[in-house]
Amino acid sequence: MIPKQKAFFLRVTGLVQGVGFRPFVYRISQQHGLSGWVRNTNECVEIFVQGAEQSLERFFHDLESHPPPAARVRDILRFPEALKNETGFIITRSENQSDRITEISPDIAVCEECLQDMQHQTNRVHYPFINCTHCGPRFTIINDLPYDRKNTSMKPFPMCDSCRKEYENVNDRRFHAQPVACSVCGPHYSFITKNDRIESVDAIMDRLAGLLLNGGIVAIKGLGGYHLACDATNEAAVGNLRLLKNREGKPLAVMFPDPATIRKYAEISEAEEKSLLSWKRPIVLLESNNKNHLASGVNVGLNLTGAMLPYLPFHYLLFDKLKIPAIVLTSGNISDEPILIDDAEAIRTFLDTTDGLLVYNRKIENRTDDSVVRIMSDAERVFRRSRGMTPSPVTLPFSTEGILATGAELVNTFCIGKGSQAILSQHIGDLQNTETTSYYEETLGKFQRLFRMKPERVVSDLHPDYFTSRFAARQEGLEHFKVQHHHAHIASCMAEHGLDEHVIGVAMDGTGYGTDGNIWGAEFLYCDLADFERFSHFEYMPLPGGDRGIEEPWRMAVSYLFSVYGDEMKDLDLPFVKGLDKDKLSFILNMISSGTNSPLVSSAGRLFDAVAALLGLCGVATFPAEAPMRLESIVMEKVTEQYPFILQDDISFEPMIRAIVEDLASEIDPGIIAAKFHNSVISVIFEVVKKMKVQYHCNKVVLSGGTFQNKYLLEGVERLLERTGFEVSSHRIIPANDGGIALGQIAIAAKRKALSCV
Repeated sequence: MIPKQKAFFLRVTGLVQGVGFRPFVYRISQQHGLSGWVRNTNECVEIFVQGAEQSLERFFHDLESHPPPAARVRDILRFPEALKNETGFIITRSENQSDRITEISPDIAVCEECLQDMQHQTNRVHYPFINCTHCGPRFTIINDLPYDRKNTSMKPFPMCDSCRKEYENVNDRRFHAQPVACSVCGPHYSFITKNDRIESVDAIMDRLAGLLLNGGIVAIKGLGGYHLACDATNEAAVGNLRLLKNREGKPLAVMFPDPATIRKYAEISEAEEKSLLSWKRPIVLLESNNKNHLASGVNVGLNLTGAMLPYLPFHYLLFDKLKIPAIVLTSGNISDEPILIDDAEAIRTFLDTTDGLLVYNRKIENRTDDSVVRIMSDAERVFRRSRGMTPSPVTLPFSTEGILATGAELVNTFCIGKGSQAILSQHIGDLQNTETTSYYEETLGKFQRLFRMKPERVVSDLHPDYFTSRFAARQEGLEHFKVQHHHAHIASCMAEHGLDEHVIGVAMDGTGYGTDGNIWGAEFLYCDLADFERFSHFEYMPLPGGDRGIEEPWRMAVSYLFSVYGDEMKDLDLPFVKGLDKDKLSFILNMISSGTNSPLVSSAGRLFDAVAALLGLCGVATFPAEAPMRLESIVMEKVTEQYPFILQDDISFEPMIRAIVEDLASEIDPGIIAAKFHNSVISVIFEVVKKMKVQYHCNKVVLSGGTFQNKYLLEGVERLLERTGFEVSSHRIIPANDGGIALGQIAIAAKRKALSCV
């Protein structure tokens, strides 16, 4: 009996281009004896397949259950078709069909097979641009869709006969790997100093290894921009690198050759090792151990090390030569400017200030910093979303088409809407200099072109003076929505988890413009995606000096002490008070008393600043959130005590401040004080959420805001809420900090748009 024959047309959406999806389809069709074709379009992968009914069912099962490792299938639409006179299965040419788009693959760390080939393939021995369909550059080299070589920065490199043969062989791992190259036809590195230029890869690695071993600093062109590198165990080298970057205090990222070496310097859990070894290869924040020590300038006294593993073939070649256990590998920029990607600019910036530059002759189309994650509650939490993660979208349950969300002022990302997708940009940075705002506008233009997006509506923060708010207001002819900062925080977490209902939102961060004109930052909201109601917040406190008060946490400590003790605070027998300059103190107290340049803030970040300053941990911050980070870093484990507080319409910490002052006077260990303080904030959140549950009959809690990047705080709040039956959602793939704000903005605007159409 002849098996019944059927035919189907399939449209597969998701991350299905640049990840070896078409060869995968070809292989499983061959395996099941089917005929037809597969092709890329700019919006999806299309498949026509026909054959025996049972074979087709097995094909569909494999298609859904066993896609390539980096692929992420969102939908498979299947349509019955008439049988055709097809023999065999082929991969056809890509087609550009409409303004709809498919997902673009993030960059993928080099795979084990390519590392093996780099040791044995004649034309790829020690070739640092080796790649295949399972690995290599993607987002950083693309300039248009569909993802074909002609639309990438590999266009200037015609394939040699050997690479072409692999590229066209459907059974080869490099079949249609768009960046495929070898030492004969592909890009190459050069090492440039003031005195010479080296072209040989082996000679370059020898020179780099020697310079790093002897305390040198080198600029290295990476996947998404330049890095600066030095020996992470050399105090002088790290100090010189900090001077070069004009970066006084912020911790530096460190690359190790393998997990075994990391374990000599930091603790690694199973979940942390999984993140370190994932194809995304992020920087993972790890707790340092006491076995060995990196240079003190690497993590500047904090108990965390930002560790990552090699992700480029070049990194492996370098570590084969290095005689040091780790290198600092930090963004190649000056101070808060964007990471450099232009070779000529990098040479102008670094040739005279480093021991040399490693460059290559392929253009970086889209700059990306290294992504940063931390494991909390045994789950990976993204702190900075860039290389390996961008531009993967978030799918919403309603249309985002034509909406542009401009994001926040600090750690900015923007977000564009396409269909039902919200597409977040890579990490842009703090929009407080012309270099970064230019990068913002340039990248936005690229996203609009790349994703065929024409804005119809623009959404921004309420703050009138943010660059992003002013930028939105300048967009002529576009409907302009404004969204409150902390509502956007909660909405970003809701969008990440697919929530479209009322929730109890707890937003804890440093700064956000409130609907009453004050600065918010510790907010309890009853909200959905369309609107919110403010239930409670931390008590308002004056922030003397405005932004200057954020840079100098001692000012906030004075503000809290003055609110509790009045003028008597000047007589407190505390090291903090005794260490204050009397003239400066009088000036600040006059500012607070008169309300001069002392905006009112209800901010978790400023409360953490104040306590850190009282404990002598951070009077003047050298980087954002330094004071809260130092406070978290000294928390003594297994302390269960907490300080008192008062729950009214707002939350008063007056009794807590008095108790902390008493503990300081009694010379209680600062680690115990830090633990009791954190326990108090956890308890406050829990008690307020319980009250909201009674009032609103709601059991779903959403946690967002940069303060929830504090591991002790997040884990404590989640544990307490979940134990008492609350359903808790917190960030994982989207940053809890302002890097996620744009997603919340677009979700709110899209929901309001959907409601207006009903």
